[in-house]
Amino acid sequence: MVVGSNFVKSNSTGQENKIKGWISRRASLPSITEPCVSCTTFNILAPIYKRLDNENQNCRESEYRAYWFSRNENILDRLLYERSSIICLQEFWVGNEELVDMYEKRLGDAGYSNFKLARTNNRGDGLLTAVHKDYLNVLKYRELLFNDSGDRVAQLLHVESVVPFWQSRNSNIPQQILIVNTHLVFPHNSSLSIVRLHQVYKILQYVESYQKENKLSPMPIILCGDWNGSKRGHVYKFLRSQGFVSSYDTAHQYTDSDADAHKWVSHRNHRGNICGVDFIWLLNPNKYRNPLKTSWNEAVFGIIKYQFRQTSLTENDAFALLKADSPGDFITSSSFCQALHQLGLTGHPHGLSVEEMEDLWKQADVDGDGVVSHGEFQKQIWDPTRSEQQEENSEEGRRDVRNGTEGLAVGFDVKNAVLFPPEVEQGLWPENYSLSDHARLTVVFSPRRMQCSQPIC
Repeated sequence: MVVGSNFVKSNSTGQENKIKGWISRRASLPSITEPCVSCTTFNILAPIYKRLDNENQNCRESEYRAYWFSRNENILDRLLYERSSIICLQEFWVGNEELVDMYEKRLGDAGYSNFKLARTNNRGDGLLTAVHKDYLNVLKYRELLFNDSGDRVAQLLHVESVVPFWQSRNSNIPQQILIVNTHLVFPHNSSLSIVRLHQVYKILQYVESYQKENKLSPMPIILCGDWNGSKRGHVYKFLRSQGFVSSYDTAHQYTDSDADAHKWVSHRNHRGNICGVDFIWLLNPNKYRNPLKTSWNEAVFGIIKYQFRQTSLTENDAFALLKADSPGDFITSSSFCQALHQLGLTGHPHGLSVEEMEDLWKQADVDGDGVVSHGEFQKQIWDPTRSEQQEENSEEGRRDVRNGTEGLAVGFDVKNAVLFPPEVEQGLWPENYSLSDHARLTVVFSPRRMQCSQPIC
């Protein structure tokens, strides 16, 4: 199995002896005969944010060149040792020319094409995505600027495999991938829940429109980054409702249950809390997807319900709040909008738009009679029934299809996923780890042919 030389088959003993990848040192994978694609995501902690003195919060690493230079040299050493096909970095210090040159030169010399993107409003940091030219060819690159959502940004890369995933060159299955790198806003307070959800919603809207505008065949979508939210959060549930799976959890057979929610961590934040916030999400083309707007509305209803419960409101109390002074036992559109404002979901630059409120109202008013009854409130808002995730298509659609290619697409199996330092895989944060305040996550994907189920087909 190869990470460093991503497209070398596992039965090549000579090549195995030359591997420097992390998997050869830290884990063993099932024997495979297909080439693999590896992906690393890492928030490298910009020196402008790294505190050196707990007593003096203004003392930052950016003031001491020897400190940040050495730490980033160490980061690059480790990244180049792994030699992943795709590297997605967050909190990349774009404001320092020397550091930028360091990364671009070393990654460039190692065969990577580099794409950097600064956060809006001159925040000083941003993103860097590097794609190894020996394995993937970048077809198009796009930038997403969230000027209205916490000065965050995202990168979209449309790539194609340089080496065919399969030996047959007669296959007309596009061997392409869409990759996103992003860093969501930190949830400093509850009002930012809707902002973070907005950021993900805009990413998925952009990806969807990019696929349609370019008339793309179905292909896997990989979302990488620091999502600043755990498996119990609204963003996680939103992405799951869209068919995405957490690659690390898939590799380790962890579920969405509360029992598995804290099996691993990847970040110790500035408040001293440890949590799992770094994900590499995978959506295969054979995965059923709910309509994006439906999933978005359900996610917002989830935030509304969460805020009700945070204030210890019962179901009847919550209905009464939404009903306000409306005559009769129902909620009107005006009282609904007023309640959203009271909950902090509107009335500020990052809140719900008028159009989004109208969409929420239409989904809540199931029978379209202009009001929401207690039954509709209970079903759509208080206890919304999320559309069950459909499993992959029939067994026939899951296995390799050797006769014909109609309806086929390239997808990925998650072969392995590793977090570094290793202690975080046990839910612990080592005190002697100083490379970043985030763990590094690397995932290995193995391609397979599958029948697609995405609407784009």
